[in-house]
Amino acid sequence: MEESTLLIGNDAVVFGLLMATLAFVFATSASKKPFWVKFYTYIPTVLLCYFIPAVFNSLGLISGESSGLYKVSSRYLLPASLVLFTISIDLKGILKLGPKALTMFLAGSIGIMIGGPLALLTVGTLFPDVYSGTGSDELWRGLSTIAGSWIGGGANQTAMLEVFGASPTLFGQMIAVDVLVANLWMAFLLYWAAKPEKLDKLLKADTSAIYELRDRIAKHREGIMKIPSLGDTMLILGIGFGVTGFSHLCADFLAPWFENNYPQLNQYSLNSAFFWIVVIATTAGLLLSFTKARDLEGAGASRMGSVLLYVLVATIGMQMDLGAVLDNPIFFLIGIVWMIFHILIMSLVAYLIKAPFFYVAVGSQANVGGAASAPIVASAFDPSLAPVGVLLAVLGYAVGTYGAYLAGLMMQAIWAM
Repeated sequence: MEESTLLIGNDAVVFGLLMATLAFVFATSASKKPFWVKFYTYIPTVLLCYFIPAVFNSLGLISGESSGLYKVSSRYLLPASLVLFTISIDLKGILKLGPKALTMFLAGSIGIMIGGPLALLTVGTLFPDVYSGTGSDELWRGLSTIAGSWIGGGANQTAMLEVFGASPTLFGQMIAVDVLVANLWMAFLLYWAAKPEKLDKLLKADTSAIYELRDRIAKHREGIMKIPSLGDTMLILGIGFGVTGFSHLCADFLAPWFENNYPQLNQYSLNSAFFWIVVIATTAGLLLSFTKARDLEGAGASRMGSVLLYVLVATIGMQMDLGAVLDNPIFFLIGIVWMIFHILIMSLVAYLIKAPFFYVAVGSQANVGGAASAPIVASAFDPSLAPVGVLLAVLGYAVGTYGAYLAGLMMQAIWAM
């Protein structure tokens, strides 16, 4: 798209348009008016945050290709959001959730990690044309971004986009697969959350621990929540962007060092500066979670991380060409088969350990939906249980980068067979 054909070519104006779009989406999603309540019953907010900017791009109003906003967001806002999400992890609190909750979450993560390669292998065997494509159009690169989204969330998804280098067109198609398949599964979970007794009986599960968990988590959140001061907000931003700067500093050394000394490791992206930025930011956030910095969650650390993340989501959306999204419907088949493997693995583990359906639903959604929707599924069982979804989803942000990276490598190996 030539810049001369654009209605808006100034990035400052484009950024203002994107922020106004995000404000509109979240303001209307919080509205109590019947039209908006019904509208957002069927249309998830994250979908609009992706696709409204995509419409702007597809109509020639703006151009993601010529804009510098995505690069700024991915290099600065993404690592900062990863820090602010992982800094709030309360590992002791998560351990107190009980081994079954953690087991189901990890089963969900493993189901996504190995489900992707298995789905690619299964569909590729039936439809060999799937393996066509060269360079950045190789399908496994795009599928790695779904792994990032389904284990961690949007930040991890973007990390995989940068690490493995899927083309904007392929990534647009992967977002469509991600959103459609994930929301179909979420709809199923919400349906059964209203009547979990049948599935709990089938799993022979003891649900008494859920009520103890509900009371413990509610008390914990009451203890840390507060109205943030200006100092709290500045400290949150200082830590997020300070660690981001440190990550860039280390990446500027590590990436060329591996490139010059161990070029054979390039296939694992160790020569990618962005890879090191994401890994170092995530690791630093985890280390900070063992300090008093973790209490910043009470002042809104993860909420600030969400703000940065949704700005990033909008800049990703403005790169999509909606006309190319449905060019390859077989991609949706891969996504559905992938989700089936995830469900089968979680169901088997739940049956073996007699886990309540609550742990199955929240553990799965903490992976597939992340912090945006895991609390929704948890609160469908009981509103006071929503923080359980938050805690597990935040854990997903921590492991998502690593798990999705390994899944990407496995899919790359299958592609090369």
